[in-house]
Amino acid sequence: MLRPFYDWTLRVAGDKRADWWLALVAFVESSVFPIPPDVMLVPMILADRRRAWRVAAIATAASVAGGVAGYAIGSLFFEALGQPILDLYGYADKFASFAGRYNEWGAWIVFGAGVTPFPYKVITIASGVTRLDLVVFMVASVLARGIRFFAVAALLWWFGPPIRRFLDRYLGPVTVVFFVLLIGGFVALKYLA
Repeated sequence: MLRPFYDWTLRVAGDKRADWWLALVAFVESSVFPIPPDVMLVPMILADRRRAWRVAAIATAASVAGGVAGYAIGSLFFEALGQPILDLYGYADKFASFAGRYNEWGAWIVFGAGVTPFPYKVITIASGVTRLDLVVFMVASVLARGIRFFAVAALLWWFGPPIRRFLDRYLGPVTVVFFVLLIGGFVALKYLA
């Protein structure tokens, strides 16, 4: 089902309007679209590594703006729009299980979803539904999405094409391990201090 979307994103990465397509994909991925902007980010940067920082900035800004749209879906339209989107992607049960504790760990949850392969759209909508403080949401989103996209851009800028194989294979697990260790460290400090 997702293959046509995936193929489309790869095709438009080489288009002369690729920056606009990247912004659109990054925006809608943060609220409803299933394909992450990394699918366009990688070929765009590999095509011209001098544009790495510009491409990462576009992805970051558009993704955060899309996150605000996801927040609005959760906050304003959860029953009409948010619940059907969660149901469509099969995340309704997962959403219900963490909603009660969400605001206590909200900044970390947003940050974690922003840097890992976890579907960010689920978190943006959940943040709106649970009324997570908008400033906390924005700061966590900018930091997380910026780290994610600028890290990919830096690796591609520095190492070039060989890094694409590494990213395709290991980026998800490496970012998940990093986030688990980071959160584990903060939890340990909280209970040891």
